[in-house]
Amino acid sequence: MAERAVGGRAIGIDLGTTYSCVAVWQHDHVEIIANDQGNRTTPSYVAFNDTQRMIGEAAKNQVAVNPTNTVFDAKRLIGRKISDSFVQSDITLWPFKVIAGADEKPMIQVNYKGKDVQFSAEEISSMVLTKMRETAENYLGSTVKNAVITVPAYFNDSQRQATRDAGTIAGLNVMRIISEPTAAAIAYGLDKRATNVGAKNVLIFDLGGGTFDVSILTTKEGTIEVQATAGDTHLGGEDFDNRMLSHFVQEFRRKQKKDISGNPRALRRVRTACERAKRTLSSTPLTTIDIDALYEGIDFHASITRAKFEELNMDLFMKCLEPVQRCLTDAKMDKSAVHDVVLVGGSTRIPKVQSLLQDFFNGKELCKSINPDEAVAYGAAVQAAILSGEGNEKVQDLVLLDVTPLSLGIEADGGVMSIIIPRNTPIPAKKEKVFTTAKDNQTGVSIKVYEGERTQTSFNNLLGEFALNGIPPAPRGVPKITECIEIDADGILTVSARDNTSWSNNKITITNNKGRLSKAEIERLVHEAEKYKSEDLEHMKKVKSRNTFENYAYDMRNTIDNMGEKLAFDLKKKIEDAIKDAIQWLDSNEVGEIDDINEKMKQLENVCNPILNKRHKLGRSGVEEIDLNSSPFF
Repeated sequence: MAERAVGGRAIGIDLGTTYSCVAVWQHDHVEIIANDQGNRTTPSYVAFNDTQRMIGEAAKNQVAVNPTNTVFDAKRLIGRKISDSFVQSDITLWPFKVIAGADEKPMIQVNYKGKDVQFSAEEISSMVLTKMRETAENYLGSTVKNAVITVPAYFNDSQRQATRDAGTIAGLNVMRIISEPTAAAIAYGLDKRATNVGAKNVLIFDLGGGTFDVSILTTKEGTIEVQATAGDTHLGGEDFDNRMLSHFVQEFRRKQKKDISGNPRALRRVRTACERAKRTLSSTPLTTIDIDALYEGIDFHASITRAKFEELNMDLFMKCLEPVQRCLTDAKMDKSAVHDVVLVGGSTRIPKVQSLLQDFFNGKELCKSINPDEAVAYGAAVQAAILSGEGNEKVQDLVLLDVTPLSLGIEADGGVMSIIIPRNTPIPAKKEKVFTTAKDNQTGVSIKVYEGERTQTSFNNLLGEFALNGIPPAPRGVPKITECIEIDADGILTVSARDNTSWSNNKITITNNKGRLSKAEIERLVHEAEKYKSEDLEHMKKVKSRNTFENYAYDMRNTIDNMGEKLAFDLKKKIEDAIKDAIQWLDSNEVGEIDDINEKMKQLENVCNPILNKRHKLGRSGVEEIDLNSSPFF
């Protein structure tokens, strides 16, 4: 169930693989909040070095010089095991190190302040969420505690819960986890509400930086009902970048007979150029990349056409159509019954993706009326306003009816998957099924909960298991055990079991499935997040103190330079020497402590102020000048 608002404003956050976005309902409409650089989306990057932690724009801007300690794509790790084939594939492409933690949990290892430190994907995601929260707080001028966070529709229970945990670590009260296509449908629904009459079947095609979702929804009079959803939690713009990266690495090897695949810094520079080229190719048929001194002083110049880019990625583009067909089949709907096809996610700007999708729907015009980068955050903000009671009559009657993306069931005798809640069942949902014992006089059963579509549980995803004991002894097949799976509006599960003979009940919330953090672990990570926040604030104080000192030193130098010969030679030299010593100290103490910085500044002030404060006045140029009529030094 949704969490109750705990006071303060409620925001909507689109936690993306490559970029994140935050929005708020204010003045009867949604406002997308720009970050401190004025951009409406923020890179989902976190970087560490010897002195500080950086998040967002600052982290991405320095990635070329610090690739091994700059983390991105954390969303691709969240809720997964390190043995996952997708994780193993990504590890070969990332410059940062990913190692196995407890229970095969992937841990990201970076060097921070001279020490090797490990972070889970939830922690990295929580840092990005913290940045988004701070962006909202700076804009609103007040503390923000409540948030609705979006996830791909095809995220499983582990990934949804891990995202909720990330929000908790970031100090947020996560009111609701909603699917990204559903959030986009809210944005589309409000945009078209005035003109839509009757029921409309809308297909949301959401292709982002690292995930891909397709959902079919029916909108009617403020109700948004999800009919079916399908997708791929490991397909997006990053994969297109990787194909181009491999192409240019081979091109450099062919031209220069040198291999850069083992050089993280060179690879990062090429990857950045590939991302830029991909964007350019959406509007022009040809682009070039130019990188000075890419490797061993060798410059790299290469061109790529849109046709070549499409050839490199054609199998991935075609792969995008499979979930579309699967979604239509699950919804029992013909493509002709779809009224609108809505594009969401930055990767939908790729012309070939658009043309393939348009051909699939027999030339239907694609809907581009909503901003593909901001639509998800927009919808999340609307949902946050509804849950917090902030929204006006435009949104308060909006009703969301989502579905579960995967079938949920129990392992029966012989390792067979016994489905209790089929995929695409509207949620929240609660369904029961009666089981029995497999052996005579069995007094306990082990209940294993899975999600997936295969008939054998060994091919599906184990969410968790628990035991039900205290069953009265009886021949096999006699006891009747009712097992119930309940899925809430966030898509998060609880499982209960009841022995119908003794009527004993046992309700258990699954807390030990892969990727899920325990309450103690969450509390520890919340504490660590506060520690890192304190370190960041301390670093900012150092930077501010250092900047104050540096500005003072240069102002003093400019002041005496402008005074020329109006100041006695020996006094001028005394100030110049003090300023020179101060600047040299600053250059050799980049990580100076605040007390040391303040002490050095005080020493410089003790030299400059007695000389320059002798009845000085401010000149028209804004430079402090000595009052020559009263100064005893001339």
